[in-house]
Amino acid sequence: MPIMDPVDSIFMLATFIKMLLIPAYKSTDFEVHRNWLAITHSLPLSKWYYEDTSEWTLDYPPFFAWFEKLLSYPASLVDPGIVEVVNLGYSTDTCVLFQRASVIVTDCVLWIAVKQYCGLLRASQASSPLQDVRTVLLSFLLLLNYGLIIVDHIHFQYNGFLFGILVLSICCICKGEDLLGAFLFAILLNFKHLFLYISPAYFIYLLKHYCFKKNGFSVVNFVKLGSLVVAVFLLSFGPFVLLGQLGQVISRLFPFKRGLCHAYWAANVWALYSTLDKGLAVIGSRLGLLGVSQGGGMMSGLVGDMHTLVLPSIPPIVTIILTLLTWIPAIVHTWLTSNATPRSFLKCLVLCAYGSFLCGWHVHEKAILMVTIPLSLLAVDDIRCARVFMLVSTAGHIALFPLLYQPAGEIVCVHSSLPC
Repeated sequence: MPIMDPVDSIFMLATFIKMLLIPAYKSTDFEVHRNWLAITHSLPLSKWYYEDTSEWTLDYPPFFAWFEKLLSYPASLVDPGIVEVVNLGYSTDTCVLFQRASVIVTDCVLWIAVKQYCGLLRASQASSPLQDVRTVLLSFLLLLNYGLIIVDHIHFQYNGFLFGILVLSICCICKGEDLLGAFLFAILLNFKHLFLYISPAYFIYLLKHYCFKKNGFSVVNFVKLGSLVVAVFLLSFGPFVLLGQLGQVISRLFPFKRGLCHAYWAANVWALYSTLDKGLAVIGSRLGLLGVSQGGGMMSGLVGDMHTLVLPSIPPIVTIILTLLTWIPAIVHTWLTSNATPRSFLKCLVLCAYGSFLCGWHVHEKAILMVTIPLSLLAVDDIRCARVFMLVSTAGHIALFPLLYQPAGEIVCVHSSLPC
């Protein structure tokens, strides 16, 4: 009797756990995605990025909007109320079951990606017990990723299949299929624009590895690469360009008026800055030195233009400059490496993601997954990366605790003491 692939076994276990979480607490993101199902199903394309009946307006790139529209067809059959724009806060049992199930099903993309990467691990080394351990470990780190389970299957989002596309793109890079890797990443950017954080790693690696050959710069390869990426973006944004709505779409994707910090602070530089600002405000108020209250400031509200109380306000341009500065060491190192390898690319990707997380504008606490998931690919092969992964993943997952503010979430919080 053939033995089941460990990746498949772990995926089945993960699916079972996710099914148990179907009745779990859900955040406002559940209503966000239900509203997007309604918008894309009930309204013409020209109104998708203008509709504002709900405060949770469509603010993801067009490919994700089309993904929501695709899901809206079975949703309308399961429960027609799901796709009604006016049904704000709609959350029947069938609605919850459908939306939870849609996240579980789309996680199959991550499963396929993990199988692909584990296949590369097996092919790169002779068969050995250590190789099998690495395969099982990576499967656990990705398919049973604590952060993904909290964010997708409790809090509610669709990150699993998006990271699946990312891992598939990385697999292509590792196999030397640069064009296909670039194509998948371009698609990913048009599903979720926050993956722009890691785009410098793709740009510098593909320019170095694909466009610069031993005999010099290849104009043909550069044109092929550029044309492929432009074609994907034209397919995504082209209809809105024709409608004269490109500016409206961009304003939805990059809402700089939301303030420096998200309501649930990400564990980054600006959380420290905000804490210092709040502390100075409290001290100054109690000493009678400042005429400010202890409330308000960067931490108040989910959406809105937030401000500091004592310290200088940080404009978006400052966060952009600091983020660019954090990218420079990784980018320069990758460029100056005589023989750019997929491993150097992956390290550059992780560092770009981490720099963006530390210094970016309005960073969500969930963005740490953009660091820990690619880092797990390095951790199974390098003890130094494994040490870094243990530290970053543990701290990053603990920082997700504010998403589990209900008593039932305490069990999951205790489980997170094991970094995975």
